[in-house]
Amino acid sequence: MRRSSSTGRSAVPEQLGFPGMPQRLFVCTPSKLGSFIDCPRRYRYAYVDRPTPPKGPPWGHNSLGASVHTALKNWFDLPADRRRPGVLPTLLKATWVREGYRDVEQERAAWRAALAWLDGYLAGLDPAVEPVGVERTVAARTTVLALSGRADRIDARLTADGRRELVIVDYKTGRSGTGPDDARGSQALALYAFAAEKVFHAPCHRVELHHLPSGTVTAHEHTDESLARQVRRAEDTAQDIMAAEAALTTGTDPDEAFPTTPGRLCSWCDFRAVCPAGATAEPKDPWSAVESTLHPDPAPRPRAADED
Repeated sequence: MRRSSSTGRSAVPEQLGFPGMPQRLFVCTPSKLGSFIDCPRRYRYAYVDRPTPPKGPPWGHNSLGASVHTALKNWFDLPADRRRPGVLPTLLKATWVREGYRDVEQERAAWRAALAWLDGYLAGLDPAVEPVGVERTVAARTTVLALSGRADRIDARLTADGRRELVIVDYKTGRSGTGPDDARGSQALALYAFAAEKVFHAPCHRVELHHLPSGTVTAHEHTDESLARQVRRAEDTAQDIMAAEAALTTGTDPDEAFPTTPGRLCSWCDFRAVCPAGATAEPKDPWSAVESTLHPDPAPRPRAADED
C-alpha cells in the first residue's frame, strides 16, 4: 500500500490492485455515512484530513445525551432486583459529563431534568425484562460495506402470532420530539436492524425512537424490501466516498473532491471555524441547545446536527 502524493493535509491510502481482484469493502458506521450525507466537507475534516483540523468547544447537548445514555446502560447492567428508582441519582452522578454548559446553574438544571427523564422513563419498564443487548455492537457485510454500529438497546418481543422478533431502540434527549417520519426515514436505525438480524439470526424489522423528555415512542415496521433499500442507499454513499477519496490520489483539489453543503447545520458543525462556508454561518453557543431543551420556545427550533 502506498499513500497519495497529493499536497495538502489529506492523505488517503491507495490500494494497489490487480485485474480480477474483488473491490475492497468500505469500513463504516452509520454515523460515518451520515456525516458524508450531511456534508462531504465535514466528512473530510473528520475522517480524511490528517492531522484532523481543530474542533470547536464541546457541545452541552452532547454531554447531556451521553450522560443519560450511559446511565441507562448502567441501569441494565445492574441485577434485576437492584433496578429501583433510588439508584438513579447515583447512576447519573457516576456518568455525568460536565462539558459544554453555560455555567453551574445551567448544569444543575440539566442534571435535574435528566434525572426526571430517567425516573419517568424507567417507571414504565419492567425491571425484570432483560434486553438482548445494551450499547451492543452489531456488524454485517455486503458486497460493498463492512458495516458496524452500536445500538442503544435491542429488545426481543413476541409478535401477535407468537414469533420472536428483535426491536431496535434508540434514545433521544433533544428538545424536539420525534414523528413517524423520523423512525421510518432513519438510515442508522435501518442499518442497525439489518446488522442485528445477521448477528442474532432472528428477524428484526421494528425500530423505535424513545424521546425521554416527552416520554413518547415513535416506531416504524420495516419490511425486507425497505431494509434492503436503506442498505442500497448506504452502499451508494460508500461508493461516493470511495470515489472522492480516489480523486484525491489523482491530485484533485480536496475542496473539489469533498464539496461543502452550506445550510443551517453549519452553525452546529464542530469544524465551523476552519470551513470557509461554515465560518459565515451564525455561531451557536455550546450551551444553546441545552437551554432550548430546558426552556423550550413555543415555536419549534431546527434540530442540531449532533443533537441526540
